[in-house]
Amino acid sequence: MERLQVCMLFLVMLHSIAVEFACNAQNGATNCSANDLEALVDFKNGLNDPENRLLSWQGRDCCKWRGIRCSNTAGSVIKIDLHNPFPVNSVDVTRFVGSLKNFEYLNLSKAGFFGTIPPTLGNLSHLQYLDVSSEFSALTVESFQWVSLVSLKYLGMNQVGLSMVGSTWLEMLNQLPHLTELHLSSCGLLSGSISYLTPVNFSSLAVIDLSFNSFKSMFPSWLVNISSLEYMDLSNSGFRGRIPLGISEIPRLRYLNLALNKNLRKLPRSIGNMTFLTHFNLFLNNIEGGIPSTFGGLCNLINFDLSGNSLSGSLPETLEGMEKCDSKRPLPSLRYLKLSNNGLVGKVPEWFGQLKNLQQLRLAFNFFEGPIPASLGKLPNLTNLVLSRNQLNGTLPDSFGQLSELSILDVSSNFLTGTLSEFHFKNLSKVKILGLSSNSLTLNVNPNWIPPFQIGNVAMGSCHLGPFPTWLKSQKELKFLDISNASISDSIPGWFWDSSSSLSLLNFSFNQLNGELPNPFPAFPFADIDLSENLLKGTIPLPSAPFELLDLSNNKFQGHIPQNISEVMPDLIFLSLSGNEISGEIPATIGKMTLFQVIDLSNNKLTGNIPSSIGKCSYLKALDLGNNNLSGSVPSSLGQLIQLQSLHLNDNKFSGGVPFSLKNLFSLETLALGNNRLSESSPHGSLMFFKTLESSD
Repeated sequence: MERLQVCMLFLVMLHSIAVEFACNAQNGATNCSANDLEALVDFKNGLNDPENRLLSWQGRDCCKWRGIRCSNTAGSVIKIDLHNPFPVNSVDVTRFVGSLKNFEYLNLSKAGFFGTIPPTLGNLSHLQYLDVSSEFSALTVESFQWVSLVSLKYLGMNQVGLSMVGSTWLEMLNQLPHLTELHLSSCGLLSGSISYLTPVNFSSLAVIDLSFNSFKSMFPSWLVNISSLEYMDLSNSGFRGRIPLGISEIPRLRYLNLALNKNLRKLPRSIGNMTFLTHFNLFLNNIEGGIPSTFGGLCNLINFDLSGNSLSGSLPETLEGMEKCDSKRPLPSLRYLKLSNNGLVGKVPEWFGQLKNLQQLRLAFNFFEGPIPASLGKLPNLTNLVLSRNQLNGTLPDSFGQLSELSILDVSSNFLTGTLSEFHFKNLSKVKILGLSSNSLTLNVNPNWIPPFQIGNVAMGSCHLGPFPTWLKSQKELKFLDISNASISDSIPGWFWDSSSSLSLLNFSFNQLNGELPNPFPAFPFADIDLSENLLKGTIPLPSAPFELLDLSNNKFQGHIPQNISEVMPDLIFLSLSGNEISGEIPATIGKMTLFQVIDLSNNKLTGNIPSSIGKCSYLKALDLGNNNLSGSVPSSLGQLIQLQSLHLNDNKFSGGVPFSLKNLFSLETLALGNNRLSESSPHGSLMFFKTLESSD
């Protein structure tokens, strides 16, 4: 007899475990049976219950205990529900399980058990509901021979390790004639006889979840023979091939999730017959071809996700099947339509404007062209509209200003033109993310305009904004701000720095901003700051909190690199001060900034040596010190930078030989050493070797 061990897990949640109560008044039993009482007491004695969740497990009437239900005749325990996080210690539950032979319901899901599930569960001939779903694959099963529970209706074993059950597991389950729900997600099931099953005896099966396994086989076409199916989740299970045409003939199928299989193919034209379907997810497969016009008759469809596939062609100009729907409109229940990351072309169809319940429309990363339909502005429930990375032209429709529920509007990276006024934002009080970048839009609003929204993410790069946008003063929830290349010729007003300390990203690059930066620089911890390609001047400021990225290149900064830069920004990954008038030496403490990946100090007036400590920046991929007045020898410690891909030391005053240690830079792709005073006679001809590398690039 195998032993099931249990252990205490951390209490992840503080809410009480879901339970069902039974008492004498409910089930008519005056006392539970002596055998059941003894088994439950033994079980309790092996548990650690610091929260006193089993405080009611006292006395002889176990039918009143929390999580216990008894029959209404002999007082036999027929149900135990201890699911959800539950602190336990070691106990032998083999005797416990074997003693309660009248069990009908056993739910120990996510209760902290680990070890091997005992085959004595097969003795519970009355069992109808069994859920031993685990967390972190703490439970395992070595054989499915015990699964002969002819009364079983529900089997839940999510995250239970089943990799050792062999190839007959499906045949064993096929012998359970009353099974209605089967949950085997993330069980480590491997390829085997999953593709074929005959005969199919699952005459009552309504729910099947085989997601997140590793079958790596053809799509199990036998599933289309189960007419009782309502819920099917086969996501991320390694299935490939065509989706069977017969899947559209399953009469009551309402939930179909085939996401993340990556190798499923064509979408059946007959999907229009799946009138009960509410959720259809094919995210990240290899679905080819187009979307059939027949899907307009899916009157109950709520969520349709075909993003991340290989769809081509244009969307249907008109949809078929809407006469099946009471409203006589296409897709009257649709709330979420996701077609991003495909190869769709043509115009955005006008029928989108008829989807009155639509909340999310995502068409990004396709090749849609032409104007954005103004009818989209008449969708009263729209919260997310993402049209970025297409080839749309024209301007943004005025009607978008009426989308009062909109929280995300992203039309970035298109060919949009024209002028945006306050009217375009009139009722957008709920917008949190606004993406207009990489278009040719002009924002023309009153200098005193106060937007109706409090926004968190603004991306207006390459839009024409004119002077510094004063409406930003009213925004108190900004986290990401990109107004790069926005034709701003102005100074940065002082009021802006009062709120800038909440910004995780600030991009003012490629403008004509002038003046000096505050020192200390108001900063959000680990922010990315890009102020490059402006007319800013003064000394290099230090932030009030450490940055992750700092780009001040191509401005007019002067003075020295702060000596305490490693103390203030120890976690800096990217630093570019290129194209300024910075003088002095590179701080020796730079070697303490060990997370550096990019250092660009080129085109300045730096003097002195390269600190040997720079060899401690082991993650460095690019180092550019070109066009300065650096001198001395090239430090051999550069040979420790084994991830370095680009090294520019050109146009300085380095002398001596090229260190032989640089031959350790196996990842090096670009090297520039020209216009220095390096010796031709270097050890083992290393200079000639690097000249060859340099000329080859």
